[in-house]
Amino acid sequence: MIHITLPDGSVKSFEANVTPMDVAKSISEGFARNVISASFNGLTVETVTKLTTDGSLVLYTWKNDEGKKAFWHSSAHVLAQAIEELYPNAKLTIGPAIDRGFYYDVDFGTETLSDKDFKTIETKMIEIARGKHEFKIRDVSKAAALDLYKDNPFKTELIENLVDGTITFCDHATFTDLCRGGHIPNTGIIKAAKVLSVAGAYWRGDETKPQLTRVYGVTFPKQKELTEHLALLEEAKKRDHRKLGKALELFTFSQKVGAGLPLWLPKGAALRERLENFLKAAQKKAGYEMVMTPHIGQKELYVTSGHYAKYGEDSFQSIKTPKDDEEFLLKPMNCPHHCEIYNAMQWSYKDLPKRFAEFGTVYRYEQSGELHGLTRVRGFTQDDAHIFCTPDQLDKEFKDVIDLVLYVFGSLGFENFTAQVSLRDPETPEKYIGSLENWEKAEQAIISAAKDKGLNYVIETGEAAFYGPKLDFMVKDALGRQWQLGTIQVDYNLPERFELTYKGSDNELHRPIMIHRAPFGSMERFIAILLEHTGGNFPLWLMPNQVSVLTLSEKYEKYGEKVLNLLEKHEIRALIDNRNETIGKKIREAEMKKTPYMIIIGENEEKENMISVRQHGGEDLGTISVLEFSKIVEIEINKTLKQF
Repeated sequence: MIHITLPDGSVKSFEANVTPMDVAKSISEGFARNVISASFNGLTVETVTKLTTDGSLVLYTWKNDEGKKAFWHSSAHVLAQAIEELYPNAKLTIGPAIDRGFYYDVDFGTETLSDKDFKTIETKMIEIARGKHEFKIRDVSKAAALDLYKDNPFKTELIENLVDGTITFCDHATFTDLCRGGHIPNTGIIKAAKVLSVAGAYWRGDETKPQLTRVYGVTFPKQKELTEHLALLEEAKKRDHRKLGKALELFTFSQKVGAGLPLWLPKGAALRERLENFLKAAQKKAGYEMVMTPHIGQKELYVTSGHYAKYGEDSFQSIKTPKDDEEFLLKPMNCPHHCEIYNAMQWSYKDLPKRFAEFGTVYRYEQSGELHGLTRVRGFTQDDAHIFCTPDQLDKEFKDVIDLVLYVFGSLGFENFTAQVSLRDPETPEKYIGSLENWEKAEQAIISAAKDKGLNYVIETGEAAFYGPKLDFMVKDALGRQWQLGTIQVDYNLPERFELTYKGSDNELHRPIMIHRAPFGSMERFIAILLEHTGGNFPLWLMPNQVSVLTLSEKYEKYGEKVLNLLEKHEIRALIDNRNETIGKKIREAEMKKTPYMIIIGENEEKENMISVRQHGGEDLGTISVLEFSKIVEIEINKTLKQF
């Protein structure tokens, strides 16, 4: 007999060789019908895997992220089979599940794939799915695997890097694919399929290797869910930050300046400045001091920090100077510079904590195919800060940063989020720097703070930074998409590498602990996500232009200017539109620019010394005084802009 522990802590006994599906059926036949994936002792297994030892079992349904991952991973196999049957000369490579669906990279040779072919592939996928074919994993020797794929150089390359005895294939219907596992019970669970798009992708992300066709798809267990998903995708297109950024005149890109290097237009620069001032005010209250560091640093600086060893190949090429053996790099991180600021003085335990903050621009070379608007760029500004503290201060400082992050989210309408405790992967110690003892202390400090603050948190192994564990905030936007916004990291390692010290109460030198934090993350990415989350309808306190004063004709231009001046005295940002255009056209254009309020000025308004107010979206607030209107604006701002 073996003992299986379930997530609720209950323990059930079964004969050896019981499967996860057998366990599900022992709970309830109805529950078992919904189980599509499982994990045993933290490892993904098939629902038909035979369990031979005691262990912890988690059963997943479509409602779980792990269940969706298995569903979409299995669907990638079905897509691959459909492509193989429709395009016999195509060479398959890899096809993983992603956040919302899956893709498969394919070498179509001389053939091309366009959106005209999507329907044919979708029909073939559903035809295969209706066969209710079981997914079966089998072990294959390296020699047999290489023989099967002797005409496919991509699969051959993958197999050559695998160890004999660890290679598995997945079979369903007449299709076989190199695969580690993690599937739904059978293809029949897939009821709806959609090929979303195709794009170019280099083999293994290497620009020197062949370019493949990446086929994106999504599947669902019900047609209704696919219909709803496609409606969300249409809404996402409308909210695309690149489209909104252009319409709202916030930012642009120039080929002459360079790919991935955004140019901020006046309205966008004002928006950024407002966000910076918002955070600076909160940081000042929390005891942060602003610092400034250069855009470049000597290569040796990043060798010391460990960034060069980890990211050197992904950085811009070093900058040579006329002096022999002198090399600089465009700054990829702010933290090494802040370590040197700390090192510029001698500190006592009485001086700590020291909190250095900077809106520092950094540069990283992203491949051109991975650049995407503001969310993936080559130059971006981080709202970086580094706290140097004693071990006794660590818990309070970490919790104070959590409060700051929650304040930022609350003021900007991000209410649906999960905290992710990102730990190192003990199976790959070579990815990290520092001692195991320091890692364990740092990880425990983060978990303890998350518990004490009552955060809804999950633990993700393998997601830590190379120098320390972190607390990442995973935010869901208005469309239900998840983004990583805001991060806090505990670091024992950089203080060691830079030999940072403070004098303790015992008059001995000690190492401070370093906390890295960035509530926004990067200004560029944060603004992109905020644009798509709000659809361009920012909180009123943040809007570049809060009011448009629209005159019915040039006769009311002087009164319009008077209203504009009164609004500015009440610290309301406003513009006047006194063009010789119809009021209907002026309103439509103000609506397109997401202007929160429109003030209509005509004969009656001038005569009564009042204003007619229209809200974005069409609601009429009637005729009121400027003072009354200023109170409406003040109340709305106070509703969203929290006090820190």
